[in-house]
Amino acid sequence: MARSLPIERSVVTHVTSEADRADSIRRSTPRPIKICDSWRSKNGARGVTDLEAGMRVRLGGMDFAVDPDHQDIVDAVDRVCRDFDDEYWSRCDRDHEFPWDFYRAMAEGGWVGIAIPEEFGGGGRGITEAALVLNRIAASGAAMNGSTAVHLTMFGLNPVVKFGNDRLKQEFLPRAATGDLHVAFGVTEPDAGTDTSRIATRAVDDGMGGWIINGRKIWSSKALEAEVCLLLVRTDGDPGDGFGGLTLFLVDLDPAHCDIAPIPKLGRNAVASCEVAYDDLPVEAWRMVGERGRGFHHILHGLNPERILLSAMACGIGEVALDRAVAYAADREVFGRPIGANQAISHPLAIARMQLTGAMAVMREAAWRYDQDLDCAELANTAKYLAAEASWAAADAAMQTHGGLGYATEYQVERFWREARLQRIAPVSQEMTANFIAQNILGLPRSY
Repeated sequence: MARSLPIERSVVTHVTSEADRADSIRRSTPRPIKICDSWRSKNGARGVTDLEAGMRVRLGGMDFAVDPDHQDIVDAVDRVCRDFDDEYWSRCDRDHEFPWDFYRAMAEGGWVGIAIPEEFGGGGRGITEAALVLNRIAASGAAMNGSTAVHLTMFGLNPVVKFGNDRLKQEFLPRAATGDLHVAFGVTEPDAGTDTSRIATRAVDDGMGGWIINGRKIWSSKALEAEVCLLLVRTDGDPGDGFGGLTLFLVDLDPAHCDIAPIPKLGRNAVASCEVAYDDLPVEAWRMVGERGRGFHHILHGLNPERILLSAMACGIGEVALDRAVAYAADREVFGRPIGANQAISHPLAIARMQLTGAMAVMREAAWRYDQDLDCAELANTAKYLAAEASWAAADAAMQTHGGLGYATEYQVERFWREARLQRIAPVSQEMTANFIAQNILGLPRSY
């Protein structure tokens, strides 16, 4: 078997005071990059400025020794996952069956609530630890069927933690911490897609201090199992007017007012993605998350950690696909020798390993920066992009290594292949991720 990726190697040294934080940031500021004269004369001063301003890696405060606490998390999650084998996940995927036994095992171990504050019964840990949990779930062979089953409850309520009123927090966060509460997410609409400013699902004042919601959302994962949904709707203005009229609510998925229909799809079938129609759904005023008209900005606060967590999951899918391919390449003999002796087989696997290692390193730094309240937008988006590419490269190489048997469900790689392909599309496409870097990091003009 292939050696596991060094997922637990780069860990944080926690900053314990404002003075320590200031010193950490000061020490993390890089020295000017020295560029050779030939490069300087070819590219000019502007190229040097771009590199120094936008391409530096800030590693101050990071410790690349093994953190025993993080190693304990990895080992404990691996132990839970060993009880759920390929047959279990194949059945869940084939039969479109939510992995209830797995979810309960993760909830009983406290893993579902790991990132919820301790005051509400959670583990009080950061994105770094949550990413480790999701990575190990995916790498166990559960892939997205396992990791998506827990991650929406694990971190989906982050806007409530950051912006919710006390009643919202007290009512829902303790239940989420124990795994008792399932949460869905409702943002994407059929006629809006990536252009969130065109959201048309509307909440209108009911004249009695509450709201009535009508509209339609698509790709709401876990809507079949969820009790509540974080729902982004329009309270002011018209679709296309911008983001200022959007408000966030935590609503009940009341079957009397919500029609939920699974969307038939290629993979990750143990966790349904649904279309949800809201028909005169009543919502009490206290269920508003944050401020009216600030819903999009509240959602944005959770996008960077979401990118980081999904990067960890993508790397886990790539890791298990690569492990299966390496084992097969070492064992399978054709023309009197293992097929792994052929560079046409070994090189794509080696390249996939390097890509996954690089993606994990960027993900870990992005997580560290988020946990230290430092800007992490560039690294979070970079991690998402690199992890999606690395995951797909590993899964596709695994499929090619297995040849015709890779297309057979028996060897599992077709399941990893299907789920790895999703990483390049959701929750944001690679093209939109590149747009973010081009516009916000490189300062290039917007094309849309």
